[in-house]
Amino acid sequence: MGERFGFYTMMAILVLFLQARYNLSAEAASGYYSWFYYAIYALALFGGILADSTSKYKLVILLGIIIMFIGYGVIAIPGMPLYLTMIGLFVIAFGNGLFKGNLQAVVGQLYDDPKYSKLRDTAFMIFYMGINVGAFFAPFVATGVRNWFLKTQGFAHDGSLPAMCHAYLDGRMTDSASIAGLESLASKVSNLAISGSDQLREFATNYINAFSRGYNYAFGLAAVAMIISLIIYVVFNKHLPNKAKVVAKKSDQEPGSQPIVNMPSLTIGLVIIAVTAAVFHFFFNQFALGMALGLFFGFVAFIFKTSTKVEKPSVVALMLVFFVVIFFWMSFHQNGLTQTFFARDYTAKAVGPILNIFFNLDSLLAFIGSIAGLILLFTKKKPVQKAVGLAMFAGFGALTYYFVSGYQATNPIAPEIFQSFNPLFIVAFSFPVMGIFTWLRNRNSEPSTPRKIGIGMVIAAVGFVVMLVASLQLAAPKLIASENLTEWGRVSPTWLIGSYLILTIAELFLSPMGISFVSKVSPPRFQGLMQGGWFLATATGNKLLFLGGFFWDKIELWQLWGIFVVCCLLSAAFIFSMMKRLERTTKA
Repeated sequence: MGERFGFYTMMAILVLFLQARYNLSAEAASGYYSWFYYAIYALALFGGILADSTSKYKLVILLGIIIMFIGYGVIAIPGMPLYLTMIGLFVIAFGNGLFKGNLQAVVGQLYDDPKYSKLRDTAFMIFYMGINVGAFFAPFVATGVRNWFLKTQGFAHDGSLPAMCHAYLDGRMTDSASIAGLESLASKVSNLAISGSDQLREFATNYINAFSRGYNYAFGLAAVAMIISLIIYVVFNKHLPNKAKVVAKKSDQEPGSQPIVNMPSLTIGLVIIAVTAAVFHFFFNQFALGMALGLFFGFVAFIFKTSTKVEKPSVVALMLVFFVVIFFWMSFHQNGLTQTFFARDYTAKAVGPILNIFFNLDSLLAFIGSIAGLILLFTKKKPVQKAVGLAMFAGFGALTYYFVSGYQATNPIAPEIFQSFNPLFIVAFSFPVMGIFTWLRNRNSEPSTPRKIGIGMVIAAVGFVVMLVASLQLAAPKLIASENLTEWGRVSPTWLIGSYLILTIAELFLSPMGISFVSKVSPPRFQGLMQGGWFLATATGNKLLFLGGFFWDKIELWQLWGIFVVCCLLSAAFIFSMMKRLERTTKA
């Protein structure tokens, strides 16, 4: 929960912070963002190798938590130059690499006992749901801190203003209509009559500073979350399995017990990395992208060379799944990039009292409580449980009504809050999805794990179709930027919420199932390494995130979403074409 709190704090505000603080274009901010998300997952490969080589999974996890805390502390310091912020982000990514994959490997080790193995998929679903409780609160907390600091400086929030302030300060806003529009917005958020170049310049400077400093303090709260996470881990880690003891007893008996890293396999991997980087540099002038892709292909070659004949069928199945998830995460993690741009630039800035329930933490928690009571009322059989459900439904329902009655006809919303919907939907729909899988399992009709992944890719395509339809009549970002517009067409937040809902269902079919598949199919001596491979595939998809930012202000919006629709459908077709081989490996 602590790690997810920090992760979703970054997902909600990182790209907005980079643009507001450093005046970066969408393409430049996307580049930094994609490298950060690449490093978070790619370094899990290093963490996996370290844990597998030493068998000290729990110690590596502990180090990861401490290092993440240091990284969040660095970027929480206001006024940092860009290069120091990048160093802080790398420290976070390095700590995450030690932590994330190995924690999931330890969860998998809990179910290595054959009598528990059938519960592995369900266990990872519960694990996935639980950690997203922290993710749910992060956007609300980050937005609350940012808005609180803006208020202490005498300002209200408007997500469009930092870009306009930078344009004015840089001399890119010169026409009188645009300047008048900026003066109007400045007067509105400061409750002062802002006019004239001196006042407007002073306002622009102060607003940018206050806006970005509020984000710094939100990063500081993520550091606090890591301290809490560290305390919990130190107290309770004794209850987790100690893989080192198991390896000490069995290492001499297991087939393929030779060292994981050997010179021939390592050399082949390094050669592939170098060749891929050189090709991308020569033909596309993209050396860094070539290195990122080369690392994935080099990992594939390294694993094939290292694995034994007995291990190779499992390794092939895993590599095929890794290839598919690259394109899922390239598409899905647009929620922190182009979909965040969409929330800021193309979604209505205010909503009515009913929809405002979901953009305020107090009313949202009351609403969740009333729905939980309703579920208890209709699903439980004992009178006491039904009475508790009725009381919850009535009490929290009344509280929800109290909050709604106090809302205005139109209520401002912050774009960062949209990042809370994904974890909210994960928590809300994990049990129903698990229930469906359990119902099918009891009838011997449950789809295999690879089939669930393929279905998830199709569902993800539908989620981007929603974005495509919502964008058909919207002006392209390049038009807004070239004309220095201060007002333009916006759509209802329900479009973006609907897309997040569908993409979350896709994620529940793919991500916890994929993690479970890796835990189930991985050869015993590759458990941490293969979890690292899963994250390396995720990292490669995250590096390709920049394509969204690259095309953001170059093509029409509907064309941008169409790219991701096609990627998801092609990936689904690929995995279904390999389904029989994947299912054979799962049953082996």
